[in-house]
Amino acid sequence: MADLPLSGRVAAITGASSGIGEATAVALAQAGAAVSLGARRVDRLEALAARIEEEGGQALAVECDVADEASAHAFIATTVEKLGRLDILVNNAGVMLLGPIEGADTDQWRRMVDVNVLGLLYCTQAALPHLRDSGHGHVVNVSSVAGRTASAFVGVYNATKWAVTGFSEALRQEAAMSKIRVTCIEPGMVETELPTHNTNPAVIETIAKMKEKYGEVLESEDIAAAILHAVTAPPRVNVNEVLIRPTGQTR
Repeated sequence: MADLPLSGRVAAITGASSGIGEATAVALAQAGAAVSLGARRVDRLEALAARIEEEGGQALAVECDVADEASAHAFIATTVEKLGRLDILVNNAGVMLLGPIEGADTDQWRRMVDVNVLGLLYCTQAALPHLRDSGHGHVVNVSSVAGRTASAFVGVYNATKWAVTGFSEALRQEAAMSKIRVTCIEPGMVETELPTHNTNPAVIETIAKMKEKYGEVLESEDIAAAILHAVTAPPRVNVNEVLIRPTGQTR
């Protein structure tokens, strides 16, 4: 695998048990990276790691809840300990719980802030020294079109993803001094299990109508391809933002 673009590199990916995280792990492994897979569902991670290794790659499954600071830091430390270095961090773990602000279950708000914002911050802070030492570190933060355009009944999710987008730009400026690249990926509607976390009937109906209106929505592999493009660009190129929507999505 020495001739592959990410040979010798190590990538840590949060939320790797499904969807965009899983697809990104496969894409980076196929490009030659050793991948550290972080999520709470260890059985899913172990199955993914086995699949990657059967295809000739190298993968490590690490149980991780990014909302817990100690667990997030341990994920990064275990990655470096077991795989020897860290070159790429993909902050992908996320929760999308939609609904009206009035009468909302504030535990859901806290869960989104803990995972979408604090989890990303914890992992990034722990990773930065290792990314600097690698000589070509890269942080990829998965935000959302919801971090650019606000909508009714999406308010708190909007707030978390606007935080990710803003943090990514501030981090880019700060990390540039250490030659660490930062990319913010902002997907529109993607066919993942993320919307299935919602139980509000009105939200479920709205999501179904949106999918019908847009027609064909994005696949996780589409976002993984965008991430792969960013992390394999020449060192002089820092792909700062990628906003990617289904062709039929207007907002």
